Amino acid sequence: MVEFIDTHRGRFGVEPICAVLEVSPPTFWAVKERESVPSARAVRDEWLKKEVLRVWHGPGRGLYGARKVWGQLNREGVGVVRCTVERLMRELGIAGVTASRKRPRTTLPGRDCPVDLLERDFTADAPDLRWGADITYVATAAGWVYTAFVQDLFSRRVVGWQVADHLGADLALDALDMAVWARGGSVDGLVHHSDRGVQYTSIRYAERLDQIGAARSVGSKDDSYDMPPPSRSTVSTGRNSSTSTGTGRTQRA
Repeated sequence: MVEFIDTHRGRFGVEPICAVLEVSPPTFWAVKERESVPSARAVRDEWLKKEVLRVWHGPGRGLYGARKVWGQLNREGVGVVRCTVERLMRELGIAGVTASRKRPRTTLPGRDCPVDLLERDFTADAPDLRWGADITYVATAAGWVYTAFVQDLFSRRVVGWQVADHLGADLALDALDMAVWARGGSVDGLVHHSDRGVQYTSIRYAERLDQIGAARSVGSKDDSYDMPPPSRSTVSTGRNSSTSTGTGRTQRA
């Protein structure tokens, strides 16, 4: 009703239209006045938008999503519910940065591989008799970060590792070379066990194992039980090494 009167008042005038519609002109003008004054919610929303932008650009560095922005605001004493922060961020056209949750493939189906020499016996009677090699990955704001590691199955210690933002063959090779160097360069007779990852079944990796006199052992396809369980040091290396090595996203992990 008010919108109709407002649309046609320039042609017919407010009073004549109100008379036909049986609406009091003061009522029309009262509604128009209320519309011109922003509501308390609108005023608060405008203030909150400034606070959201401040946190998003400041502590969040353009990376925070609604949950973290909401948490930071409440820590600063700004009382607001999470759904309001989500709504305001949508209206502002901003969002947090999230890494793709599609997990990367680290194995290649159908590739011919050496046999499994360990048959799920992940123990050793002495150091440098059996090593287990694997690659783990962590999602960060900048993307996936990968850690290749080599673990001695006697001590369960990580004897070699490398961090990168790619899954190239050099990632696994560098971890292997670090392990060989840490053991004095001599590991003749060692059994090296891994999954069917393309890094470990590559020609370059096989040649390197031949050079150091290590026998290749590869687990069966898509079976996590054919790999040794990660030790506490392995998990710690995967989580922490990306913050102390490399450049770009590996520094931010």
